[in-house]
Amino acid sequence: MQGVKLPVTVKCEINVLLIAVTVLGLLTRLYGIQFPTSVVFDEVYYGQFVSLYMKRVFFIDESGPPLGHMILALGGYLGDFDGNFVWNRIGAEYTSNVPVWTLRLIPALCGSLCVPLGYLLMVELGYSHFTALGASLLLLMENSLIVQSRFMLLESVLIFFLLLAVVSYLRFHKAPKSSLWRWLWLFLSGASCAFAVGVKYMGLFTYLLLLGLAAVHTWHVIGDKTLSNGKVLVQVVVRFLVLVVMPAVLYLGFFYVHLILLYRSGPHDQMMSSAFQASLEGGLSRITQGQPLEVAFGSQVTLRSASSKPLPCWLHSHKANYPIRYENGRGSSHQQQVTCYPFKDVNNWWIIKDPSRQSLVVSSPPRPVRHGDIIQLLHGMTSRFLNTHDVAAPMSPHSQEVSGYIDFNVSMPAQNLWRVDITNRESDRDVWKTILSEVRLIHVNTSAVLKLSGASLPDWGFRQLEVVGDKIYKGYQQSGVWNVEEHRYGRSHEQKERELELKSPTHDDISRNLTFMAKFIELQWKMLTVRNEESEHKYSSLPLEWITMDTNIAYWLHPSSNAQIHLIGNSVIWTLANLALFVYVLLFLTYLLRRRRKIEDIPEACWEQLVLAGVVCSGGWIVNYLPFFLMEKTLFLYHYLPALTFQILQIPVVVEHLYTHVLRSPSQQKAFGGVILAALCSVYFCYRTFSPLTYGKPELTSEELAALRWRESWDILFRKR
Repeated sequence: MQGVKLPVTVKCEINVLLIAVTVLGLLTRLYGIQFPTSVVFDEVYYGQFVSLYMKRVFFIDESGPPLGHMILALGGYLGDFDGNFVWNRIGAEYTSNVPVWTLRLIPALCGSLCVPLGYLLMVELGYSHFTALGASLLLLMENSLIVQSRFMLLESVLIFFLLLAVVSYLRFHKAPKSSLWRWLWLFLSGASCAFAVGVKYMGLFTYLLLLGLAAVHTWHVIGDKTLSNGKVLVQVVVRFLVLVVMPAVLYLGFFYVHLILLYRSGPHDQMMSSAFQASLEGGLSRITQGQPLEVAFGSQVTLRSASSKPLPCWLHSHKANYPIRYENGRGSSHQQQVTCYPFKDVNNWWIIKDPSRQSLVVSSPPRPVRHGDIIQLLHGMTSRFLNTHDVAAPMSPHSQEVSGYIDFNVSMPAQNLWRVDITNRESDRDVWKTILSEVRLIHVNTSAVLKLSGASLPDWGFRQLEVVGDKIYKGYQQSGVWNVEEHRYGRSHEQKERELELKSPTHDDISRNLTFMAKFIELQWKMLTVRNEESEHKYSSLPLEWITMDTNIAYWLHPSSNAQIHLIGNSVIWTLANLALFVYVLLFLTYLLRRRRKIEDIPEACWEQLVLAGVVCSGGWIVNYLPFFLMEKTLFLYHYLPALTFQILQIPVVVEHLYTHVLRSPSQQKAFGGVILAALCSVYFCYRTFSPLTYGKPELTSEELAALRWRESWDILFRKR
């Protein structure tokens, strides 16, 4: 029998506690997520983007990068959603074609996995498994995290990637240097950081915190004399590539997939440049397909402002003059109005004329307009030259009026010569190109730049946007840059024939495509700079109100009963989290001062553990909370949830430290154990008490709802019967 070899064996260690909290996390987040079968709060916002993904229609959302929307759209794809649903109001009943369960599945899974990640984070920080169990139980029973996880929202996805990034990095840091697995953990950490930033810009702050921690650890590696110079170089380069370069590449990748998926023209096209619009299927590309590429003398063009503030618009004129006198008593030239009009119109067409010739048609062969050329712009429908002079603009008196010149036989000569300045030229003799060239038109007589002021004209100007000549124009300003959007080669000599020509489609075939990087830069810039007008919301709140949960949000109300869902947290947990943060700061400052006096109350290893836990937990709270004080946007309680998650993880850190290093006698520890048990019971009681507002059922009576209003500032609604 001694010669008989044993079969291949596999040893497996199972962490029963970790499995248990994972299962509980799944149960609390996934249970009944298809209820209610109606739109819940911000689902009305994210749902419209999911529909656009399903239809491959381009959109721009200034609230964050596209990865979060793509993750939600994946839920729609898994449920065979066709995108046909009108996302116009909270509480609207979902139609049968909307896969409610799959749309809510991914956020719920991410929220569920945050519970075991909290457990693992405590273990990686060096705390006991019972402490880790306490951390996971607190996350498990936090009502606000449950609510935010159960619907088509992004906070649970963001928190999942933040925790995964931190856990993965700590596991890399603690792994044996000889292990190859540690580099996989570093790779997972870098990828998770990219995913977090790709879901919401707020992920950037935790990413920077993690980079700071990694920089400190890398500095220690550089100072490690046991490592050769070659090994140190490899360590530094690999960390830089994985934690800096790879997240940047992945971030670009999110936009690449986003732009590949959304190839059709949509409602947000006009926020983008003409070149960007022309790269989309349908919309502007149908209008501009086949246009001549090179602008020539005699070309008929529409000129679009490169600025989309306050609205995308085109250089425009019409048969209406400026008033002789404005309401404030200032006079005008009484010449023809020139404006910027936010709609396509035949009065947007202009003819580019050579000042030295009378011809208004393109010669054969065409004579292209180049950078530095002097041109005149003739309005196609009224035959007035674009003109500016030393007369104050109607709404911007510090700038010059721009007009369609009319000779009233007064001492006001025509000043209608403009120099073409191609701002994105590659050489000083670049040709003016349709869509691609960004052009400034500089007035020859006064050096003023043709510019969109952004002001709206009064009723006499039909509320169109003001165009001015800016003599103090400095640097690059989008409002002073124009591009040719629609373009044809003029062939008609007579005005009547020319008017018919202006109304006809273009015909010549020239193809043009933007590179991915050009599209990415433009889209990212728009996302960072274009802001919708912020308005006060009933449930908006201030960051100072979040710490003590002075506010709540009604996510869903049943149309005929008292059933409702609210974003309300577990009051006991929020109180303990604030207390733990205060105690930690007190402990940290006390130890720091005493160590300065060469008094070491705890071993060096315990001090380092406490500092690392503070960097992760307290630091995580700080970087995810304080930036909101600087933000000029409408804020809600759910913005606090990432910071709250890190603050909750501070509780077990402080508890174990007090139990192990501060309370030394067995009697003190036993009494403290009783306090911990009582606190956990209170947490469970609060969780169960507010469960009807977390899950929307069972329906409570008006009296029971009134009893849940623990704060006067909470807005809990009920119907009296």
